[in-house]
Amino acid sequence: MTTLMVHLELGDSNTSLLLAASDLAGQLSADVVGIAACQPLRVIYSDGYVPDDLIQKDREALEKDISDAETEFRAVMGKRGSNLEWRSTVTFGPLSDYLADQARCADIMVTGVHQSESIFDTSRHVDIGDLVIQLGRPVLIVPTDVEKIILECILVAWKETRESRRAVLDALPLLRKANHVVVCEIASKEEMTAARQHLTDVVGWLKRDGITAEPMAALSTGDDAAGLDVVASDRAADIIVAGAYGHSRLREWALGGVTKDLLLRADRCAFVSH
Repeated sequence: MTTLMVHLELGDSNTSLLLAASDLAGQLSADVVGIAACQPLRVIYSDGYVPDDLIQKDREALEKDISDAETEFRAVMGKRGSNLEWRSTVTFGPLSDYLADQARCADIMVTGVHQSESIFDTSRHVDIGDLVIQLGRPVLIVPTDVEKIILECILVAWKETRESRRAVLDALPLLRKANHVVVCEIASKEEMTAARQHLTDVVGWLKRDGITAEPMAALSTGDDAAGLDVVASDRAADIIVAGAYGHSRLREWALGGVTKDLLLRADRCAFVSH
């Protein structure tokens, strides 16, 4: 049995994300855990005046936002009739730490692409790079306004790294449901022979799991992110499966130049694993 953990951001509508998560949960026959986290107002005491009720009002506002998020979660997800659970916290620690700890009970984290002006407000918004690095679980990143997870075509962006191997393994539940799977490695002319051998091995491994996949070695033009985007567009890929690595503070992403901008684009889901 698969368990999805759906990350809701406070203060915003999460309806589209919840509809997408509900759709995926139905396809995977999954249980669903809703989760939300925020930080309280940080008050630096000095000789300046701090209203006595400032902290209390902030706490009440956060509790209301959490309550509203849970209500929205249960209202949308409850229509599907699956097993639901809700977890939330107000913490002074990094929000990604809490989400990573709670992810021990789930197989896949589902989160949205948040592009609001308050993205730098770390009291309510989680940096997806930090989340992927810390989580120990794959993250399905769903673009804004996407309400259905389509599994017609999944593109696996292959690179000879531990993270790519991890991502493909983590993505097996989705790959088994896909109608078409393409495993693509972008390589230079000198690397093309080796790339084709890599792809033969990966496709063979997937076949033993009952997944038929098409190998594709694409010639690098110097911008692997753009090259992968072209392949995804040509194949009308609904989801890109990719490995990610690096130090969260440096925001390093794998696949040799496949940047966060590509993985977080507004028109395609990304399944990312570290």
